[in-house]
Amino acid sequence: MVIKVFLASSSGSTAIKKKQQDVVAFLEALKVDYTPLDIACNEENRMWMRKNVPEDKKPSTGIPLPPQIFNEESYCGDYDTFFDAKEDNTVYAFLGLPPPPGSKEAEQADRTRIVENGTQEDNEAERNLGDATEVPVKERNGDAHEEEERAADGEGDAGDEAAAGDEEEEEEEEADEAHVEDEEEQEEEDLHSEDEEEAEVQEEEEEAE
Repeated sequence: MVIKVFLASSSGSTAIKKKQQDVVAFLEALKVDYTPLDIACNEENRMWMRKNVPEDKKPSTGIPLPPQIFNEESYCGDYDTFFDAKEDNTVYAFLGLPPPPGSKEAEQADRTRIVENGTQEDNEAERNLGDATEVPVKERNGDAHEEEERAADGEGDAGDEAAAGDEEEEEEEEADEAHVEDEEEQEEEDLHSEDEEEAEVQEEEEEAE
């Protein structure tokens, strides 16, 4: 990746010259490789710069002024955004470059990752805690087991009632049989009594003759 800094070597503006010097000096202090491109002496550079600065980043006049900074074809920003990144220790992020180990920006990125990872770990711990507090399968099946036991008890009660009903029916049948036997015995006794009466009547008739 090549950092491109569009400059105007023959600019008559003291402010523009100072801004260009600040950008270049800071990049050199960070030992960031860059390529200076002069728009004052090279029309092609000037046209490319104006074409590739996003419309929403252009000033009200519509003509972007140097310095303008690019990473290859990607627009990074102008002096103001570069200065803000410098103040926030985010120049490498501004340039689209990874910060070197040991730099303030790298340390800041590490702290940010630690915070993000810590939050992620907290979220994972909360999810794990939620999983741990779920009702175990054994307990969840406890209600079903109790219902099965209650159903089994109900079937047992129904069986007992059925057995009791069978016993009552058997007792009633036995009582009916006993009643029938009593009636048969009574009939036999009645017949026997009638036979005796007929015999007595016959004897009386024979005596009368």
